[in-house]
Amino acid sequence: MSDRPQTHRRVVSYIDKSREFYSAHGYGEPYQWASYDDVPFVKWSDVGIDLSDATVGVVTTTFPAVFTAPKKVYRQPSSPVPDAMFTKDLSWDKDATHTNDVGSFLPLAALHSLADDGVIGRVSDRFYGVPTEYSQRRTHADAAQIVAWATEDDVDVMVLVPL
Repeated sequence: MSDRPQTHRRVVSYIDKSREFYSAHGYGEPYQWASYDDVPFVKWSDVGIDLSDATVGVVTTTFPAVFTAPKKVYRQPSSPVPDAMFTKDLSWDKDATHTNDVGSFLPLAALHSLADDGVIGRVSDRFYGVPTEYSQRRTHADAAQIVAWATEDDVDVMVLVPL
């Protein structure tokens, strides 16, 4: 063993720590991490639509400044852009930054500007929000709802903005 101070962190296995945490809280089965044989993303060049013709949607993990509990998947008009969103319960470095600037984590105004400049076709009439639930069942159900709404709104490409 060296007398020199440790200058680098040792690796901590997040998966192992999570399994230990759930086991210590009485869960009988180890947490099953999501895995996919086929990644559901494609290269934009394979989509066959010019970005200047595309409808762009946004999914966020933030919520309207005023909402009713419990949190659940939602949709809200993209215009006008909200002045504020509820973020206090989410994990971000609250000592180093803030979420007072909605545009820094909900890029609707920037997307509207890109649409005005002809870079993208248009912004979807609605943006979508999901709670930060850590259950695969909840995530899959919420994703199915977002896909249904995005299909209704003719969204071609989605910007995912977790906070």
